[in-house]
Amino acid sequence: MLKNYISMVGFILFSMLGFSQSQKVSIKNSASGYKLEVNGADFFVNGMNWDYFPIGTNYNYSLWKQSDVVIAKALDNEMSLLKNMGVNTIRQYTGIPPKWIKYIYEKYGIYTILNHSFGRYGVNVNGVWQANTNYANPAVQQQLLKEVNEMVQETKNTPGLLMYLLGNENNYGLFWQGAETENIPFEDRKTTKEAHYLYTLFNKAALAIKAIDTNHLVALCNGDTQFIDIIAKECKDVDVFGANMYRGINFTNAFEEIKTKLNKPVLLTEFGSDAFNAKTGKEDQMAQAEYLLNNWKDIYQNAAGMGKAGNALGGFTFQFSDGWWKYSLTSNLDIHDTNASWSNGGYSFDYEKGENNMNEEWFGICAKGKPEDNGLYTLYPRAAYYTLKEVHKFNPYQSTNSINSHFSSISLNESAFKSKVDKVASQSENNNLISLSRLTAEFTTFNTGGKLITTPDTPVTNSTNYPNQLGFDHMESFYIGAEVKPASNVSANVEFNVLGNVAENPIDEVFYENRGRKITVDTNNGQKVISDNNRIQVYRSKFNWNEKYFNLTGFYRTGHYHWGYEGDFFGLYPEANYGPNIDIYNGDAPAGIEVEGKKFLHGLKVAYGPQLWWGANPAVLIKYSTELSKFKITGIYHEDLEQSGNINSSFAVPQPKTRRVTLHTNRKIGDFSIDLGGIWAGQPLEGRQFQLVREENGAYNVYQDKINAKDTWGGKLKLTYQGGKFNWYGQGAVMGLVANGGADYTKTFTGWTLKDSGSGNQYNFLSGFTYSVGKLQIAPNFLWQKPIEGPITKDVPAPARPRNILEDPFVVRANREQVAGEILFTYDPTPATWMYDWDNDNTEDAPFAVSAGFVYRHLPTSQDAAIGIQKDGRSTYAFNGAAPAKDLWEAKAKIASRVNQNFGLIANLYGGTAQANGSDARTIKRSGMDVRVIYKKVKLNYFLKINDWGPFDYHRDFNLTYPMQQMLDLSTQLGKINFISVPNTKIGIRGTYRTLDQYSPRYSPVLSIDAAGNFVSNPNAIGFDNGKEWEIRTYIQFNL
Repeated sequence: MLKNYISMVGFILFSMLGFSQSQKVSIKNSASGYKLEVNGADFFVNGMNWDYFPIGTNYNYSLWKQSDVVIAKALDNEMSLLKNMGVNTIRQYTGIPPKWIKYIYEKYGIYTILNHSFGRYGVNVNGVWQANTNYANPAVQQQLLKEVNEMVQETKNTPGLLMYLLGNENNYGLFWQGAETENIPFEDRKTTKEAHYLYTLFNKAALAIKAIDTNHLVALCNGDTQFIDIIAKECKDVDVFGANMYRGINFTNAFEEIKTKLNKPVLLTEFGSDAFNAKTGKEDQMAQAEYLLNNWKDIYQNAAGMGKAGNALGGFTFQFSDGWWKYSLTSNLDIHDTNASWSNGGYSFDYEKGENNMNEEWFGICAKGKPEDNGLYTLYPRAAYYTLKEVHKFNPYQSTNSINSHFSSISLNESAFKSKVDKVASQSENNNLISLSRLTAEFTTFNTGGKLITTPDTPVTNSTNYPNQLGFDHMESFYIGAEVKPASNVSANVEFNVLGNVAENPIDEVFYENRGRKITVDTNNGQKVISDNNRIQVYRSKFNWNEKYFNLTGFYRTGHYHWGYEGDFFGLYPEANYGPNIDIYNGDAPAGIEVEGKKFLHGLKVAYGPQLWWGANPAVLIKYSTELSKFKITGIYHEDLEQSGNINSSFAVPQPKTRRVTLHTNRKIGDFSIDLGGIWAGQPLEGRQFQLVREENGAYNVYQDKINAKDTWGGKLKLTYQGGKFNWYGQGAVMGLVANGGADYTKTFTGWTLKDSGSGNQYNFLSGFTYSVGKLQIAPNFLWQKPIEGPITKDVPAPARPRNILEDPFVVRANREQVAGEILFTYDPTPATWMYDWDNDNTEDAPFAVSAGFVYRHLPTSQDAAIGIQKDGRSTYAFNGAAPAKDLWEAKAKIASRVNQNFGLIANLYGGTAQANGSDARTIKRSGMDVRVIYKKVKLNYFLKINDWGPFDYHRDFNLTYPMQQMLDLSTQLGKINFISVPNTKIGIRGTYRTLDQYSPRYSPVLSIDAAGNFVSNPNAIGFDNGKEWEIRTYIQFNL
C-alpha cells in the first residue's frame, strides 16, 4: 500500500515537473506525411494570430509595458475565449516576456509560436534605424543574428514555447522600391539577388538557433510560395515552411506545390477573410465564416493521413480581433475604417475587377469594444468564432468521423444566430444611432495678488482692462458632445461649450471662455450690464461619410494634416493642428471639407471651405497624384474665392487673394531620391504696384514698379541620399515676387530647425547631413536665402514706407536675407519611437534620450512691417517698421526619460537672442526650461523663463517681456496619465509667479500726471523695485 502511494505521489510530481518545463518539439515524417510532436505526442496546430491593441492606439502600444494586473486581466479575458473555441497555439511577436508565455500555457494550455520579424519593418544597426532592410549588408546580418540569438537565450527554457518563427512576408519587402515589370530574366533581377541574401540569412539564423536550443523547431514566414525554388536551395536547415496565404476560399495547389518543390512540413501562419463587404458597404459575418470554414477544411484535408499532400501541420487564423489602426496607421485610430486597401480576386463575395476589396481593419473574428482607462476592453465574437469552435473539434489524428461529415454538420446559420447577441452588444457600444460623445465639467478658482502693478484691488466700473481686480474669482465651463451614426459609413460629432461664471481676474487674461465676460451696453434706459453674453457656442465638429467612391471628412475647429508627404512640394495645404492656441484666441479654424477619391478616383483629393487653415481665405484645392514609369507625379490647383478679413491672432493674418498651380515629380534611384517642382502663383496680383528702394551715392531713391507675369513663377529642386549611417540632402529654390508657397511641414532625416519658408520673393539653398556614431546622431545643416527685392526700412524717407501684407502684393518677412547654420545632436537608443515624431512625448520608451541643437543666423538686413492687432482683438494695423539687422543665436535641448510605465520625464531647455515681430529695436537675451514629470497617477508641470516674452502673441509683437516667469502645476487624475493632455477626470492646483519691469505689461511703480491732468502709470520711473504678480489656481475636471 505504501509502495503504491509513493509511486502515485512520484507520478504526480513527475507530471507537474514535466508540465512546468520546456517541451521537446519535433517533426515526425512517415509514409502518411509530416506530423508535429510535442513530448512524443501528436500535435495539430489550431492556431490564432493574436495581439492586443485598444481602440485609439497603434503599433506603438505594448500590452507588455502595462502593469502585471492589467496584463493578467487582458490575458484572462482573451485566452479564456480562445481556449473555449479550441485554439491551442497563438502567434506572438518578440517582446512578450517569457513569464507571460508560461502564464498562458500553464493556465490555459495554449502554446506560443514566437515570431521575430527579422527586419521586415526595419532594423536598428549601430544606432541607426534603417526602414528598408538590406540583407546583403554584413552589419545588418550581424545585427539580425544577434537579435535572434538574444531571443533564443531568453526564451529557450520557457514552458509553452512551441517553436520559433522568423520573418513576416519579408519577401514582399524586397519590392519596396516598386514592382519590377521590366523584361529581365528572373535570375538577373535585383529582387532575385536580394532574395538569395534573405533566405541564406534565414538559414544562418536557423543554424544559430539550433546551436543554442535543440528542443524547439525553426520556421520561416514567407509571403505565399514566392521564391520557393530559392528557399529549397538556401533554407535546408529550416524545419518548417510557414506562409501567409490569402488565396480565397481554399489554398488551390499550395500544399502539393510545397510538397513537390520543397518537401517540408507546412504551417499556414496567416490566412482568413475580412468581415466587411466592400460591395455592399456593410459588415458581412457570414462571408467571413464561410471562407474560414473552407480554409480550415483545406488545411485538415492536407494533414498527415488525410489522403492529400500530408504536409499540413495546422495554421493560424488571421486574426482574433479587429485592428482599428491598420488602414492609416497613425490617424483616425478611434474610427473603424472601411477603406479597402488592396485587391484580391479570391474573395468573390465582394470582388470587383479593378477595385480594392480587402479591409485591413475588419479581419477579426471578434469585434472590439471601447477601452477602459487602463486599456482593457470587451470582445464580441462574430459568426466566424462560433464556426471555428465547431471546426476545431475535429482532430485529424484521432477523429472517427470523416472530414466531410464533420464539416457538413457545421451550420453557418447557427453560428450567425449565436453571434447576434454579441453583434447587438457591439453595435450598442460602437455604433449607436446617437450617443453622448463628451461630457466635461470644469470648475476653477483664481486667487491673484501683486505689487507695483496696474491691476486694481477692486473692479473699476465700466473698465475693459483685464485682469479687472486682485483677489478671488471663479469659473465654470461645460462641454457637451453628441455623435450621430445614421449608417455604418456615416458619422457626425458636434461639441458645445456652455459657460457658467466667467472669471475676470486671471493674470493670463486671454482664454477661450473670456467671450462670456460681462459687457456694458447703452440702452434707451441707460447703460445695462449683460452678464450672460455668448453663454453657448459650438466648440468643434467633425463628420465623415465613407462611400464607395469617396471618403468625405468635414471639420470645424478640428485639426487636419498637411499634404507634404503626398506630393505637396510647395506646402500649399498646411497642417491645421494648433493645440491650445485655437482656444486661447477663439479662432474658428480650420473649417471646411476634404474629399478623398477611391477606386477609379484614387489619387484625387479636394479640400474646400471658408478657412481651411488658420488665416486662410475661403478656398478650394484640388490635388491629383499618380505614378508613371517609377515617377511619382502630383499636381495641385488652389483658388482663393475671396479675400478674408477674419483675424484674431497676428500669426494668422490672411494673405492676399491668390491662385496657385504646382507640379511635382519624385523619382527614387537606389539610395538617391530626386524631387523637382514648379509653381505658378499670385496671378490675381499681376498689375499691383509696389515700392522699391535703391541707394545711390549715399541717398535713397524710391521707385514704383508693378507685378508682372514673370513674378508669378518659381521652381525647386531637392536631392537626398539615404545610406543609413550617413544621409545627405541638398535643395534650392527660385521663387518669384508673388510665387508664394507655404512652410515645409515635412521632416528630412531629423528635427532640423532651418527649413525652406516657402515664401515668394527669394532665392534659397539648403543642405545638411546626418552621421551616426553608435546611438549618437550628428546633424549639421546650412541655409542661405536672399530676397529678390529687399525690405524697405523705416529710416528711408518719404514717400517710401515699409511694405506690409495688407497694402502690398508681397513683403520681406520669413524670406529675410540670412546665412544660417545649425548643429543637432541626437541620442535616441530606441529609434523606433523617433525623438521628432509629433507624439514622441507620449510614445518615447527610452530610459534616457536627448536632443541638443545650436542655431546661428547672420541677418544683415531688416524686414518689412508686420501686422498687429488693436486692443479690440479684431482691428489690424501695420507697424511702422521692423527690428534692425542683427545676428541671432539659439541653443536648445530636449531630454526624455521613460524609466518604466509608472515614471516618465520630459524636459526642454533653451537660451539665446531674439527679436520682436513688431517694430521695437530691442534684442532680448532669453533662457528657460520646462519640465513635465509623471509618476503613477500624479503629474507635475513646471516652467521657468528668464527675460522672455509672455504667453500671448501681442507680447512678442510689442516686445513685452518679464524678468522672470514661473509656473508649477500638480494634479492627479483617473485613468492613464499622458504627457500630451486630453480631457480627463482630474483635480489639481497651479501657481504662477512673474516679476515685472519697464518692458512688462501692467508694471506701475509710480503714477505720474499726463498732459491732460490724469494720473497714469510711469513704468520708466527710476529707483523702484520690480513689480510682482501671482496667481493660485485650483481646478476640478470631470470627464465622461
